[in-house]
Amino acid sequence: RDTTRIKVAIYIHIHPSCLPLTLGHSMFTCEPITIYRCQNLTYNMTFFPNKLEHYDQDIAAVPFLPLINLLCSPEVKTFLCSAFVPACTESLQIIPPCRNHCEHVLRDCEKLIDTFGITWPEELQCDRNDQQSSEVLPVTSSPVTEKTLQTAVKDHGFWCPKQLKILAGHDATFLGVSDCLPPCSNMYFKEDELIFAKCFIGVISIFCLCATLFAFLTFLIDVRRFRYPERPIIFYAVCYSVVSLMYFVGFISGNSIACNKADEKLGTEETVVLGAQNKGCTVLFMLLYFFTMAGTVWWVILTITWFLAAGMKWSCEAIEQKAVWYHSVAWGIPGILTIMLLALNKVEGDNISGVCFVGLYDLNALRYFILMPLCLCVVVGLTLLLAGIISLNHVRQVMQHDGRNQGKLKKFMIRIGVFSGLYLVPLVALLGCYIYEQALRTTWETTWIYDKCQGYYIPCPNQVPPDLSLFMMKYLMTLIVGIPAVFWVGSRKTWQFFLTSLNVLELDRAG
Repeated sequence: RDTTRIKVAIYIHIHPSCLPLTLGHSMFTCEPITIYRCQNLTYNMTFFPNKLEHYDQDIAAVPFLPLINLLCSPEVKTFLCSAFVPACTESLQIIPPCRNHCEHVLRDCEKLIDTFGITWPEELQCDRNDQQSSEVLPVTSSPVTEKTLQTAVKDHGFWCPKQLKILAGHDATFLGVSDCLPPCSNMYFKEDELIFAKCFIGVISIFCLCATLFAFLTFLIDVRRFRYPERPIIFYAVCYSVVSLMYFVGFISGNSIACNKADEKLGTEETVVLGAQNKGCTVLFMLLYFFTMAGTVWWVILTITWFLAAGMKWSCEAIEQKAVWYHSVAWGIPGILTIMLLALNKVEGDNISGVCFVGLYDLNALRYFILMPLCLCVVVGLTLLLAGIISLNHVRQVMQHDGRNQGKLKKFMIRIGVFSGLYLVPLVALLGCYIYEQALRTTWETTWIYDKCQGYYIPCPNQVPPDLSLFMMKYLMTLIVGIPAVFWVGSRKTWQFFLTSLNVLELDRAG
């Protein structure tokens, strides 16, 4: 700090019962007030370290801002600021609050303090102020002690506002507080941003639905054409057709499924669904999560069948004999995970897309039920895929040495590479989005608390806003992974079959 004395003419507002005395101090100088809640008072200069052993203004603001937000007394702002950010006069004198002022504010705020379960800070115990009047005290040098450091990291946490409270026993936890729900109005983005994001998700879901249905209908038209090791692509397409359909349902329903209605009697606003109490949200969650995981597992099984064909030299018939095991794994593992989430009551509404999913507010659920399964699938699938491609390349080299035709094998390898790339790139990008989100989720939630703290009368922390493009990337990568199925089934044979079918229909009509 600048040790040059700063002399500024200021006017001190003192409670009527407080009569100032004057004692000088010389170790520290006056400094401008930077805490926004204590600006625009009748004084604008203070000193630090203060008498409560707060080393700077940021540390001092932590314990008393929640009390200012309560607005429980006309004098609460003046008292708290004078206690934690005391006035510093032009003659470098300080004026702490007096006991009468403290007791007056405590009486006014006592009822609301009990209602919200707030602890009156130890630093503000009225019996600590022996003087009945506001006595100007000298300040001595205060080094950074262990107590000062403890004060610096003191955290009042999140208090659930009345507007977000629900009846006890609903087993819903928001930001670590029981019987509390997130607001339905998105915590991070403005209305125009949300409208754009919803439309974007709706358009992408339609594209994905059309692509996956095309792949499935192609299979139904000629079932014998798609044998193992290609057959898992069809089941993969079926899974993502359901996923895209669920996002389309969320798009057309708005937030009617993902959110609870406001209750005027209880004074609550629209809140996000947490838990399995809402039947519509639960059904949407079950279908979306189950088929998202199943689609990923079917891709892993596709890499397994490719490896068996390319690396182990299994025939189509030998691979097909294990079909029961493929289906058991592909439908069984997602089913077990879905049942576990329902038992743990981890259903969560998504007020951006309108669907219900998991890990939107619970970081542990995000880590263990989304990140871990997806990472495991990527590692296993990529390993088997590379092993299969290496084996195919070895076969190609042998065939080239023998002078045999390599055309079909090259085409097969190219299709495997294109399909795998079209799936893996979005999936890895999706994993990156999830990892980035779980790393910064706490910071984003703190930002929302900062934006709403004054309206909700809760503590105000610092803010770091999220970026909408991250969420849009997440939804895009979630849906776009279903589209590669078109590139596999959309061969020249497929288009010839469709054109032939159309010609037959036209001839039938003409006849």
